[in-house]
Amino acid sequence: MNPTALHLALIGDYDPQVTAHQAIPLALQQASAQLGLTIQVEWLATDTLIDAQALQPFDGFWCVPASPYRDIDGALRAIRFAREQRRPFLGTCGGFQHAVLEYARNVLGWADAEHGELAPDAPRAVITPLACALVETIAPVRLMAFTRIAEAYGTLEIQEGYRCRYGVNHDFEQALLEDNLIGSAHDSAGEVRALELLDHPFFVATLFQPERAALKGASVPLVTAWLMACQACSA
Repeated sequence: MNPTALHLALIGDYDPQVTAHQAIPLALQQASAQLGLTIQVEWLATDTLIDAQALQPFDGFWCVPASPYRDIDGALRAIRFAREQRRPFLGTCGGFQHAVLEYARNVLGWADAEHGELAPDAPRAVITPLACALVETIAPVRLMAFTRIAEAYGTLEIQEGYRCRYGVNHDFEQALLEDNLIGSAHDSAGEVRALELLDHPFFVATLFQPERAALKGASVPLVTAWLMACQACSA
């Protein structure tokens, strides 16, 4: 690896047919060019993440869409590493869902927390089907002022694209969001669409897929902000 480059890990099982997986390299190219950064990007399949050793070399982590992952434990291990080691983390779509699950299990101590797609009958499914699935949908999102996501976009109103069927379970939302984890973006009905950790250099997860903008040639402010955080933390 180039020692002067930022080393970035994409956590997920690469599939060239997935729209988000097509968009992510473009978003990274645009953001790194805008910032004048050299980056080296590696896709880390979830079933290869058997311990933290493989995660040590990376300056930042992006848990990407297209779940269920081949190995949920591998994905959660990477998210936990980014959170505990204070490495900049971005989660989109499936990454959002698994960031919630990791926090529930390892911060709140809910060992029985589950993802409703894999365990629909679990008594503590913190991720459950959305009331209305957001598949190939563009919808308005309102950002909370003075959050990292609002700072990244420079506005409080955005339009974003989704391909998602699962979100935060209302039954557990208050307990999930009563300490360092906050809902930093909501849809027009008040549903949580992004989360942040307050006690972390950069830990932002969105249910929407901001990377999709890169397919239309647009820059992705949240990816730029993530790269800036990676640069700052690696200095």
